[in-house]
Order: sequence, then C-alpha cells, then structure tokens
Amino acid sequence: MLAQLRQANKIYTTPAGLVTALDRTTLDVNEAELLLIIGPSGSGKTTLLSLIGCLIEPTEGRLLIEGADVSTLSATQMATLRLHTIGFVFQQFNLLAPLNAQENVAFPLEMLGLPRPEVNRRTAEALAKVNMTEHRRKFPKQLSGGQQQRIAIARALVTNPRLVLCDEPTASLDKDSVGTVMEELRGLARGGKAVAVVTHDPRLTEYADRAVEVRNGQVTPINLQQLTH
Repeated sequence: MLAQLRQANKIYTTPAGLVTALDRTTLDVNEAELLLIIGPSGSGKTTLLSLIGCLIEPTEGRLLIEGADVSTLSATQMATLRLHTIGFVFQQFNLLAPLNAQENVAFPLEMLGLPRPEVNRRTAEALAKVNMTEHRRKFPKQLSGGQQQRIAIARALVTNPRLVLCDEPTASLDKDSVGTVMEELRGLARGGKAVAVVTHDPRLTEYADRAVEVRNGQVTPINLQQLTH
C-alpha cells in the first residue's frame, strides 16, 4: 500500500455554511495497480484525488504515504514528497507552448538543478516509456491531443514517482487516443507504479485493476467482474 486514507473527509466553510466535499473515506492505493475513481462532475472524486496527492489536507482522519502520516511532515518534507513520490497528469495537458516536447519533459529536472547529462538521460527514458521519442522536437501545437497527453505523462514520470495521479486524462481525447493513453497508464501499473485515474467515463473500467465510485461525497467499491459480464 503506497497511499492510505483512514476515515478521512474534507469539509469546507462557505458563506452558506459547511459543505462536505468528501465523506469519511478509508481507501488504499496500491503499487502495481491501476485504480479507477469514477463519478459525475461535482461528486467529490477530484477532492479524493487531491487528498491522495497531498494537494489538500483532510479535515478529519489521516493520510499516510509510504507509511508516514503526512500531518507530521514539515513544509520542506511535504514539498520533497510531492516532488519525488507523486506525479500528476491533468486533462488539459498543461504543456508549455514555447517549449518542445523534450524541453517540456525536462522542465521538472531543470527546476531541480540536476546536471545536464542526468537531465538528458532521464528525459530520454521518460519519452521512450510513452513511445514519443520520435516526436521529441515537436512543439505542443504540432502534436495531437493524444500525443500531448503522452508527453504530459512522460513529464510526470521523469522524476520517477511511485504514485501517478491522473485527473480526467482522457476527457479531451478521441476514441483511438483514449485507448493509447490508457494502455500507457496500465503499462505503468504493470511496471510497479501505483496509478489512480479520475474519470466520469465508465468505459475505462476495462483498463482498471480496481475501481471505486464517488457520488455525493461517498466512496463505494465497484465490482469489475459484474461490469465486464
């Protein structure tokens, strides 16, 4: 178990009163597994992903990453955890337009101040993992949606995180690109990484090892065998 939520919830204070974005939830995210988090817009699934990714803190309950309770970590330790353990992939790709594919992937390593040979080696490895080496000199506007998403995945992988979190990574893609990207993500899980994918599309369950559904802030397991028969 790489990430563990234990009776964790998220409650926001608004002018209209308290709003529960996520009810008390106990959930494990495991290595070598693709976990699908399904739910309609506003259901709480992105809140769940944000908790797992240490972007927000639970109002109550605990989050453990690699066995460490994140509430006990200093700001520096938390920043290091996010940088080295967790990789994020978003729906809108978030690629930097002035940079080509290779430079986009290398960007996190440049920010770390790594030596140029190390940056080049790790960038090449990340591009190869998503089969985008031949497109490394192209700029985002020269790439299809599916290719841009694969570059975004490579950028998430370049720091070698153990946990890869994806927020609607296929929502902007055509059917063929959806299959390609999901196969890439499933391949990461087969390689030992913990992969969690938020989606509103139940068709993606065919790529999942395990799935949960989020509705009105409540998380329930999904029986994948029943869905595939």
